[in-house]
Amino acid sequence: MSLPHAILTALLEKPSSGLELTRRFDKSIGYFWSATHQQIYRELGRLEQAGHIRALPAPVPARGQKKEYEVLPAGRGELSDWVGRSEDPKPMRSALLLRMRAAAIVGAEGLRAELERHLALHREQLEEYLAIEERDFPADRRGTEPDRLRHLVLRGGVDLERFWVEWLTGALAELGASEA
Repeated sequence: MSLPHAILTALLEKPSSGLELTRRFDKSIGYFWSATHQQIYRELGRLEQAGHIRALPAPVPARGQKKEYEVLPAGRGELSDWVGRSEDPKPMRSALLLRMRAAAIVGAEGLRAELERHLALHREQLEEYLAIEERDFPADRRGTEPDRLRHLVLRGGVDLERFWVEWLTGALAELGASEA
Protein backbone atom coordinates (compact mmCIF):
# COMPACT_ATOMS: atom_id res chain seq x y z
CA MET A 1 0.00 0.00 0.00
CA SER A 2 3.01 2.33 0.25
CA LEU A 3 3.73 2.75 -3.47
CA PRO A 4 1.21 5.57 -3.88
CA HIS A 5 2.78 7.31 -0.90
CA ALA A 6 6.27 6.87 -2.34
CA ILE A 7 5.06 8.46 -5.59
CA LEU A 8 3.34 11.32 -3.77
CA THR A 9 6.55 11.94 -1.83
CA ALA A 10 8.65 12.01 -5.00
CA LEU A 11 6.19 14.32 -6.77
CA LEU A 12 6.08 16.72 -3.82
CA GLU A 13 9.87 16.86 -3.93
CA LYS A 14 9.64 17.77 -7.63
CA PRO A 15 6.76 17.64 -10.15
CA SER A 16 7.80 15.15 -12.82
CA SER A 17 6.68 13.19 -15.84
CA GLY A 18 6.23 9.46 -15.45
CA LEU A 19 9.57 8.83 -17.17
CA GLU A 20 11.42 11.36 -15.00
CA LEU A 21 9.73 9.92 -11.93
CA THR A 22 10.84 6.37 -12.72
CA ARG A 23 14.41 7.57 -13.29
CA ARG A 24 14.43 9.53 -10.02
CA PHE A 25 12.82 6.58 -8.26
CA ASP A 26 15.68 4.33 -9.37
CA LYS A 27 18.22 6.75 -7.86
CA SER A 28 16.56 7.51 -4.52
CA ILE A 29 13.35 5.99 -3.17
CA GLY A 30 14.08 2.84 -5.17
CA TYR A 31 16.93 2.06 -2.77
CA PHE A 32 14.38 1.15 -0.13
CA TRP A 33 11.04 0.81 -1.96
CA SER A 34 11.30 -0.81 -5.35
CA ALA A 35 8.71 -0.64 -8.11
CA THR A 36 8.74 -1.39 -11.80
CA HIS A 37 8.11 1.33 -14.36
CA GLN A 38 4.75 -0.32 -15.15
CA GLN A 39 3.72 -0.22 -11.48
CA ILE A 40 4.64 3.46 -11.26
CA TYR A 41 2.69 4.38 -14.40
CA ARG A 42 -0.32 2.33 -13.25
CA GLU A 43 -0.23 4.06 -9.85
CA LEU A 44 0.04 7.50 -11.47
CA GLY A 45 -3.25 6.75 -13.23
CA ARG A 46 -4.88 5.66 -9.97
CA LEU A 47 -3.62 8.73 -8.11
CA GLU A 48 -4.89 11.00 -10.87
CA GLN A 49 -8.27 9.26 -10.87
CA ALA A 50 -8.49 9.61 -7.07
CA GLY A 51 -7.85 13.37 -7.34
CA HIS A 52 -4.50 13.21 -5.55
CA ILE A 53 -2.41 14.37 -8.52
CA ARG A 54 -3.02 16.07 -11.83
CA ALA A 55 -1.18 16.36 -15.08
CA LEU A 56 0.07 19.90 -15.56
CA PRO A 57 -1.20 21.63 -18.67
CA ALA A 58 1.35 21.52 -21.46
CA PRO A 59 2.69 24.93 -22.57
CA VAL A 60 2.17 23.87 -26.19
CA PRO A 61 -0.22 20.96 -26.80
CA ALA A 62 1.47 18.23 -28.80
CA ARG A 63 0.55 14.67 -29.56
CA GLY A 64 2.60 12.13 -27.60
CA GLN A 65 3.98 14.78 -25.26
CA LYS A 66 4.91 13.46 -21.83
CA LYS A 67 2.66 14.50 -18.95
CA GLU A 68 4.19 16.21 -15.96
CA TYR A 69 2.35 15.57 -12.69
CA GLU A 70 1.93 17.63 -9.56
CA VAL A 71 0.36 16.75 -6.21
CA LEU A 72 -3.01 18.30 -5.38
CA PRO A 73 -4.09 19.32 -1.86
CA ALA A 74 -5.98 16.02 -1.47
CA GLY A 75 -2.77 14.12 -2.26
CA ARG A 76 -0.75 16.15 0.22
CA GLY A 77 -3.46 15.50 2.81
CA GLU A 78 -3.40 11.76 2.12
CA LEU A 79 0.37 11.71 2.48
CA SER A 80 0.23 13.70 5.73
CA ASP A 81 -2.41 11.33 7.12
CA TRP A 82 -0.33 8.31 6.08
CA VAL A 83 2.81 9.68 7.77
CA GLY A 84 0.92 9.89 11.06
CA ARG A 85 -0.63 6.41 10.89
CA SER A 86 0.80 3.47 12.77
CA GLU A 87 1.88 0.38 10.88
CA ASP A 88 3.37 -2.82 12.21
CA PRO A 89 6.71 -3.98 10.82
CA LYS A 90 6.42 -6.46 7.98
CA PRO A 91 8.22 -9.79 8.13
CA MET A 92 11.44 -9.72 6.13
CA ARG A 93 11.41 -11.69 2.88
CA SER A 94 14.79 -12.90 1.71
CA ALA A 95 15.32 -15.38 -1.09
CA LEU A 96 18.91 -15.83 0.15
CA LEU A 97 17.82 -16.90 3.63
CA LEU A 98 15.19 -19.21 2.13
CA ARG A 99 17.87 -20.67 -0.18
CA MET A 100 20.06 -21.36 2.86
CA ARG A 101 17.16 -23.08 4.62
CA ALA A 102 16.60 -25.23 1.53
CA ALA A 103 20.33 -26.01 1.35
CA ALA A 104 20.06 -27.50 4.84
CA ILE A 105 17.75 -30.10 3.31
CA VAL A 106 19.03 -30.67 -0.22
CA GLY A 107 22.71 -29.77 0.15
CA ALA A 108 24.72 -26.59 -0.15
CA GLU A 109 26.13 -27.09 -3.66
CA GLY A 110 26.81 -23.62 -5.08
CA LEU A 111 25.67 -21.82 -1.94
CA ARG A 112 29.11 -20.52 -1.01
CA ALA A 113 29.49 -18.80 -4.39
CA GLU A 114 26.07 -17.19 -3.96
CA LEU A 115 26.97 -15.95 -0.47
CA GLU A 116 30.22 -14.50 -1.83
CA ARG A 117 28.31 -12.82 -4.66
CA HIS A 118 25.86 -11.29 -2.18
CA LEU A 119 28.72 -10.13 0.02
CA ALA A 120 30.31 -8.34 -2.95
CA LEU A 121 26.97 -6.73 -3.85
CA HIS A 122 26.38 -5.52 -0.29
CA ARG A 123 29.91 -4.14 -0.07
CA GLU A 124 29.34 -2.29 -3.34
CA GLN A 125 25.99 -0.89 -2.13
CA LEU A 126 27.57 0.18 1.16
CA GLU A 127 30.27 2.08 -0.71
CA GLU A 128 27.63 3.77 -2.86
CA TYR A 129 25.64 4.85 0.20
CA LEU A 130 28.77 6.17 1.90
CA ALA A 131 29.64 8.16 -1.23
CA ILE A 132 26.11 9.62 -1.30
CA GLU A 133 26.44 10.53 2.37
CA GLU A 134 29.75 12.28 1.79
CA ARG A 135 28.43 14.12 -1.27
CA ASP A 136 24.93 15.06 -0.06
CA PHE A 137 25.17 15.20 3.72
CA PRO A 138 28.35 16.85 4.92
CA ALA A 139 28.11 17.61 8.64
CA ASP A 140 27.51 21.32 8.00
CA ARG A 141 24.43 20.64 5.81
CA ARG A 142 22.36 18.52 8.20
CA GLY A 143 20.77 21.42 10.07
CA THR A 144 17.22 21.43 8.74
CA GLU A 145 14.67 18.83 9.74
CA PRO A 146 14.11 17.68 6.12
CA ASP A 147 17.88 17.20 5.70
CA ARG A 148 18.13 15.30 8.99
CA LEU A 149 15.21 13.04 8.01
CA ARG A 150 16.72 12.31 4.57
CA HIS A 151 20.06 11.62 6.21
CA LEU A 152 18.45 9.23 8.71
CA VAL A 153 16.91 7.28 5.83
CA LEU A 154 20.34 7.01 4.22
CA ARG A 155 21.92 5.99 7.56
CA GLY A 156 19.32 3.21 7.78
CA GLY A 157 20.55 1.95 4.42
CA VAL A 158 24.19 2.24 5.52
CA ASP A 159 23.47 0.31 8.71
CA LEU A 160 21.56 -2.43 6.85
CA GLU A 161 24.39 -2.87 4.37
CA ARG A 162 26.90 -3.04 7.23
CA PHE A 163 24.72 -5.69 8.88
CA TRP A 164 24.66 -7.80 5.70
CA VAL A 165 28.41 -7.44 5.14
CA GLU A 166 29.12 -8.53 8.71
CA TRP A 167 26.55 -11.33 8.66
CA LEU A 168 27.66 -12.73 5.29
CA THR A 169 31.33 -12.54 6.33
CA GLY A 170 30.48 -14.54 9.46
CA ALA A 171 28.31 -17.01 7.54
CA LEU A 172 31.10 -17.65 5.03
CA ALA A 173 33.62 -18.12 7.87
CA GLU A 174 31.27 -20.56 9.62
CA LEU A 175 30.66 -22.52 6.42
CA GLY A 176 34.41 -22.52 5.76
CA ALA A 177 35.01 -23.94 9.24
CA SER A 178 32.52 -26.75 8.59
CA GLU A 179 34.30 -27.67 5.33
CA ALA A 180 37.69 -28.01 7.05
